[in-house]
Amino acid sequence: MDTTEILIKVRKIVRSINLESKKIQKEYGVSIPQVLCLNYLQNAALYRATQGEIRKFMNLNSSTASGIIDRLEKKGLVARLPRSGDKRVVNITLTSDGEELLSRIPSLLHEQLSEKLQYLEPEKLEILEEGLDTLVTILNLQEVEASPLLTMEGDLNDAENE
Repeated sequence: MDTTEILIKVRKIVRSINLESKKIQKEYGVSIPQVLCLNYLQNAALYRATQGEIRKFMNLNSSTASGIIDRLEKKGLVARLPRSGDKRVVNITLTSDGEELLSRIPSLLHEQLSEKLQYLEPEKLEILEEGLDTLVTILNLQEVEASPLLTMEGDLNDAENE
């Protein structure tokens, strides 16, 4: 196989993630990391979590997570509520506006991929993983931190600067 074909396929994936990010931002006014934060809260017990829990789930540093939550709060999509019994702890809670927005946003690329990977035969899944491991190794990306979510790095930087 010509290596050009491999590069084209990788580029298609990267480009699709980038286009999805721009489309969501333009049509719904939120970044992919903001959508992921809202999704996390929607699936959390009582639609709430601490900033630390959100930060860990999204594999972000504290200031980035705080920036995402600040912008969601300004848009009325989440609210900060003191935890009953311990006023030092603040829960981030999904608002009805946040839930309504989520109901309108289509399934994200990483969700579609996750669902479809479940239906692959174990042998094909293993081959895919080995191929991706090879790419990570030859590009020397083993030390790069990443969560199991497909987002463009620019999304996180854009989210901090909104």
